[in-house]
Amino acid sequence: MSRVGKKPISIPNGVTVSIEPGSVEVQGPKGKMRQVIPPGVRFELSDNQLSAYPIRDNDRSLGKFHGLARSLAANAVQGVTEGFTKELDIVGIGYRAEGSGKQVVFALGYSHPINFDIPAGIEIAVEKQTHIIVRGIDRQQVGQVAADIRVLRKPDPYKLKGVRYTGEVLKKRVGKTGV
Repeated sequence: MSRVGKKPISIPNGVTVSIEPGSVEVQGPKGKMRQVIPPGVRFELSDNQLSAYPIRDNDRSLGKFHGLARSLAANAVQGVTEGFTKELDIVGIGYRAEGSGKQVVFALGYSHPINFDIPAGIEIAVEKQTHIIVRGIDRQQVGQVAADIRVLRKPDPYKLKGVRYTGEVLKKRVGKTGV
């Protein structure tokens, strides 16, 4: 059995969990989320705790799915109660972003502005034109949207300009010296 999979998930007040074949549905104050479960794992709900169990205890190949299923269910519970956030910073002269309806418009040093459509279930807040906050209940979707925004202008290793995660430490490269 997986060490991660053995830990029970505590269900906070105001959150309802329904277990269905092949998925777990979690509903809370921030929304409703359905998480598909990998094969070979079953869930049991008792005393406000959700526990994952492998279908066959003696099959070691199910250990990876056991831990994965537990992590996915725990992320769903955390998403509907607290939500997930990723923060990005825009660094560079003239680089900025502004929100307008269902789009965020980026000026990142290209000859044209970049229109980024906000997907359903995601909120993007632009603060001070250089600080972006991505929020949502689905951890995977929040991370993917933040990564998509970062790809618009990756941080340059020589000048350190571009879009980066808040707190990301970049190692500055030294260019050619041209002796």
